[in-house]
Amino acid sequence: MLSVSLVIVVVLALGFDFINGFHDTANSIATSVSTRVLSPRQAILMSAILNFVGALMSSKVAHTITNGLVDNTMIKVQYVIIATLIASIIWDLITWYFGIPSSSSHALIGALVGSSIAYSGGLSIVKWKGVLEKVVIPLVTSPVIGFVIGFFFMKFLYKVLRPFSQRFVNKWFSKFQILSAALMAYSHGNNDAQKSMGIITLALIGANMNNGHTEVQTWVMLACAISMALGTSIGGWKIIKTIGVNMIRLQPIGGFAAETGAAIVIETMTHFGAPVSTTHVISTSIMGVGASKRFSAVKWALARNIVYAWIVTIPISAIIGAFITTIFKFFA
Repeated sequence: MLSVSLVIVVVLALGFDFINGFHDTANSIATSVSTRVLSPRQAILMSAILNFVGALMSSKVAHTITNGLVDNTMIKVQYVIIATLIASIIWDLITWYFGIPSSSSHALIGALVGSSIAYSGGLSIVKWKGVLEKVVIPLVTSPVIGFVIGFFFMKFLYKVLRPFSQRFVNKWFSKFQILSAALMAYSHGNNDAQKSMGIITLALIGANMNNGHTEVQTWVMLACAISMALGTSIGGWKIIKTIGVNMIRLQPIGGFAAETGAAIVIETMTHFGAPVSTTHVISTSIMGVGASKRFSAVKWALARNIVYAWIVTIPISAIIGAFITTIFKFFA
């Protein structure tokens, strides 16, 4: 029988997934909208559908959230998960309000670590090796790889397409960019929706309702996929403007290079079960594309502010999660 606290966890997790959808819509469609390859409505519809499809394709990242970051045998009360979700939602809404493309993924992970430590009263509940290998290292490497791929892929395209006119290039890459945007939307769903799946599964394990297994149940995958698709269908316009317009001015060929490079990085990380930030990867891939033409093409002051948000997301989310857990623990 479902407890009230478990129902709250599921509702909050789906709410987080919904917010993640509209918060991170910009990841897959910002460049397509800014280059006018797709209208906002077309881009959002395509993104919502492919986020849904991608969310059903894998569970490796969900397994990392469930088993790889904290000792799930030590979390027996649902308020730890509730605090985790509330903290990550708070940070997501704050960054969305200010149009800052921060990472929903790292907000969730930071909140989970902070809440778990506050609950247990010690550091042993955290699997620090897993946090290092699955979170910290990908946190640092994936944006760098995104920048490098965006930079050199764009350089390669410039060289190969030099004999052709700008009109010819724009005509064809306006079509190619639809495919790259679709791939980016798919990869976003394939990585990001799994975080909520992992959180719900963690709650089910704590409530002894997962039949003694750590696999993600089918209903959890479907619910999270639908929730993210619905959130995506709303669209986060403030962040779309930040990524697709304010950072650099893109042509269709640049949008294609940025989306393709970012999708390759995200799909690779998903294969290894690493819950990376799609926001980080697409942002740095766009920076790499802009820098390939000239470094001054990128508005580095804006990029610096985005990097600051990346750095503080995990510790601030951890502090918020720990604070909320402490309050719950006091009244429990």
